Amino acid sequence: QVQLVESGGGLVQAGGSLRLSCAASGRAFSSYVMGWFRQAPGKERELVAAISRSGGSTYYADSVKGRFTISRINAQNTVYLQMNSLKAEDTAVYYCAARLEYSISYVAMKSSEYADWGQGTQVTVSS
Repeated sequence: QVQLVESGGGLVQAGGSLRLSCAASGRAFSSYVMGWFRQAPGKERELVAAISRSGGSTYYADSVKGRFTISRINAQNTVYLQMNSLKAEDTAVYYCAARLEYSISYVAMKSSEYADWGQGTQVTVSS
């Protein structure tokens, strides 16, 4: 099991940028696939981006491609989500999630594949 703590959320104007961080503690961070999900009021939780154990494979939702970048530093037990050109529709609670994984290149894309979750951080984009 790994404990996850997100930070970096806040209020930003449309077109602005934010960088979310997720700090992990517990078992070896490099053994986990990491994902960023978000949930807006009245909507289902959706995967925004995910990254493999090695960082060599990534996935992005179509809605954020070209604007968001997921990255990780295994030596620092941290995964990041750089969000640029933010839009009002990016407003949501953003969650970090972890999946213990054998394959170094696998990227999990379903919320049911992730066992460990952070508490979430609010991102609000004003238009």
